[in-house]
Amino acid sequence: MKTSLSQVTRNVRIALAASAAVGMLASANTYAQEADEAEAKDFEQIAVVGTRAAPRSVGESPVPVDIISSDEFQNQGATDMVSMMQTVVPSFNVNDQPINDASTLVRPANLRGMASDHTLVLVNGKRRHRSAVITFLGGGLSDGAQGPDISVIPSSALKQVEVLRDGAAAQYGSDAIAGVINFVLNDADEGGMVEARYGSYYEGDGDLMQISGNIGLPLSENGFINLSAEYRTADPTSRSVQRDDAAALIAAGNTAVADPAQVWGSPEIKDDIKFFANLGLELNDNAEAYMFGNYAEREVEGGFYYRNPHNRGGVNDGGTDADGNQLLLVGDLTGDMSGNCPTDIQVGDNVLENPRYINEVANNPNCFAFNEMFPGGFTPRFGGTVQDMSLVFGTRGELPNEIGYDISLNLGQNEIDFAISNTINPSLGPDTPTSFKPGTYVQSEQTFDLDLTKPIEVGLNEPLYLAGGFQYRHESYEAKAGDIASYEIGPLASQGFGIGSNGFPGLSNKSQGEASRHNIAFYLDAELYLTDDFLVAAAVRYEDYSDFGNTTKGKVSARYQLTDNIALRGAYSTGFKAPTIGQSTVRNVTTAFGASGQLEDQATLPPTDPISVQKGGTPLTPEESESMSFGVVAEFDNGLFLTADYYHIEVTDRISTTSAIALTEEDIAALLAQGVSDASSFSAVKFFTNDFDTTTEGLDVVANYSQDMFGGETKYSLAYNWTSTTVDQASDNITPERVRMLEDNLPATRWSFTANHTNGDWRVLGRLNYFGSIFEDHLDSGLPIDNIGSELSLDVEVGYHFTDDLQVVVGAKNALDEYPDRNTQYDNEIAGAMYPVTSPLGINGGFYYVRGIYTF
Repeated sequence: MKTSLSQVTRNVRIALAASAAVGMLASANTYAQEADEAEAKDFEQIAVVGTRAAPRSVGESPVPVDIISSDEFQNQGATDMVSMMQTVVPSFNVNDQPINDASTLVRPANLRGMASDHTLVLVNGKRRHRSAVITFLGGGLSDGAQGPDISVIPSSALKQVEVLRDGAAAQYGSDAIAGVINFVLNDADEGGMVEARYGSYYEGDGDLMQISGNIGLPLSENGFINLSAEYRTADPTSRSVQRDDAAALIAAGNTAVADPAQVWGSPEIKDDIKFFANLGLELNDNAEAYMFGNYAEREVEGGFYYRNPHNRGGVNDGGTDADGNQLLLVGDLTGDMSGNCPTDIQVGDNVLENPRYINEVANNPNCFAFNEMFPGGFTPRFGGTVQDMSLVFGTRGELPNEIGYDISLNLGQNEIDFAISNTINPSLGPDTPTSFKPGTYVQSEQTFDLDLTKPIEVGLNEPLYLAGGFQYRHESYEAKAGDIASYEIGPLASQGFGIGSNGFPGLSNKSQGEASRHNIAFYLDAELYLTDDFLVAAAVRYEDYSDFGNTTKGKVSARYQLTDNIALRGAYSTGFKAPTIGQSTVRNVTTAFGASGQLEDQATLPPTDPISVQKGGTPLTPEESESMSFGVVAEFDNGLFLTADYYHIEVTDRISTTSAIALTEEDIAALLAQGVSDASSFSAVKFFTNDFDTTTEGLDVVANYSQDMFGGETKYSLAYNWTSTTVDQASDNITPERVRMLEDNLPATRWSFTANHTNGDWRVLGRLNYFGSIFEDHLDSGLPIDNIGSELSLDVEVGYHFTDDLQVVVGAKNALDEYPDRNTQYDNEIAGAMYPVTSPLGINGGFYYVRGIYTF
């Protein structure tokens, strides 16, 4: 596969390759020391995220933090990080994206009912860069969101994951409105594992093959190199029925229509390659150097909407006659319109059998209709290649005066190169290609961090822990033009044929370019035990952005040990989310269903574009939030651990795309007059805007318990989430259906109960999952599907150690093969989707798998 590599890409690859080479040399000359297993086990209960004082256990934290071990990610049927997070964190939601443009490539996920870019993602405590993918179609809640792509992180690279379920923008900066997820990389200097996995859905499709591995190596006597890799492929799935219009064409004798004409299902993952490296080296007793980074590349291809050969706008639709009969769009190929091609051919039930079409078009070299190329219509295949890389290096330690320091440089880049096939540029007529590269988006970030800590004795049992720091961040968003044919204005454009690769028109030269900004931040944290039982903490952060100004946010939190077993905790914070460069500058045209129920080409323009301004667009400003939480922590002598936390989040000026705003003939004429020559190729416009306010409240309950039984040990865990979102205020740009999607598309209640029993060489796991009912506005076109029922699913897994080093596991995700309620309300008018596509249960049914794990 040929990909263009920037200088940052080359540098990251060279650095990671050098790290691997150093590790191999070190392993040839140094023997690893034995690890202290008890100490490692204790560390797994310690969280770094949420505090800059000494790391605290989950129970001692003044805010809710979940710690998820690497085993919990590996002991399940899901294989990509987004789905694995949903399994273990009930307030984390993600659904399938069978036909949703760029969301097919990077699925948006939601924590605590917020959009996908309301959660700050860290790796080893350092901010993770964003994806270049903007979710133009994000299922309502995440429309327009631009968050990090966590699916590039292989589970084999992880030591643990820390989920801070509380607003933390005052501590970590923009995006931490819903919380923070910190991926802690494996730092073992010896041993490793190799895992091979195969799985398939009960329906016999979606075959998955994956191989992954991890190895720890010493770096001299005082350091480590830990390397992880993963390779995965997956076949597509289909949970579709034939569309009504396609079935009617077949019944009328059109044998060229596919069945199903439109596929709803998981996309094909052609290649998914992930590599992570984590290095550390002790410089002396009080200082160490570290470096970690990744390279990942994923090629994905999914389905798209069916183009009916009778009435697809800009391709086959010639309008209607005086009696309302559908006419065929016919092009004149002579160049001077001397072909006298017919413009009044009625398509009827099957235009292919119309004698006038046969004689005057199909057998006439001067005239052309796309029915000649695609007699049964066509369904584009949309996808692309995601390339992700990062490199972080720095040093940390403690000075003689007990001042701790951490200085680091963080480089990150994500690139998406779109691809679309089995489609056309209608304006090029019979000379059109059928596959295109419509353009590339690149997100790049560079961050410098200086963090300082200092314990100060204040006459109490515990010192006052102060932390302060500085951050400089530069980010850019670049759009690169697609191949010429993907946006070329062909000779048939003036005759009513659409311009650009149908379904996803390419970025033109005038739409490409790079925009950038920088920001600086200063923060101060303080933590103090006023008594042995009463911890208080406060944080304040000032940030100044080059494009929209500055903001100051704060947070206070406290924890009180009420009894030996029960503690109370709570927090209040203000937060913000800065608009991304991509949201402020991106241009895109995509095909979606409009309010009329018909496919239309919708252009997403910058909010400062003249057309956006004409429709109410204004420069973006930051989202502002106020968050409050309080809860209880209980640790009983019998080993039961329980937390319950209520949260209340108010967000004003939320950034999202508007609903599609129809362009009138007058609007299009104005566009053409301004030199926007492809204005006639789209029917509606969207833009990013600070468009609505919301209030989200909820309750998280987490419980863990273990007991000896049946000659072994059983560990139980319960995780429960209730979330409710209300749109307090919204502009006229957002439709009532969109408001309902924001409020009701995620399940109000989710919980999972897991029992994991280990007995000698055997391990048996069972997990019961509950998803509450949801609402879906199917196709974003005013086809509401009310009260999609709640669902229960069961995951099971059985593992057996044939030797100390070799384990074989068989299991099933959704073992009872449950599906969401079948679509019946609109028969097949919902474009062939058998099930509600945003169901949190998924639409594919049961999935079985087998995996073999060899450890060394």
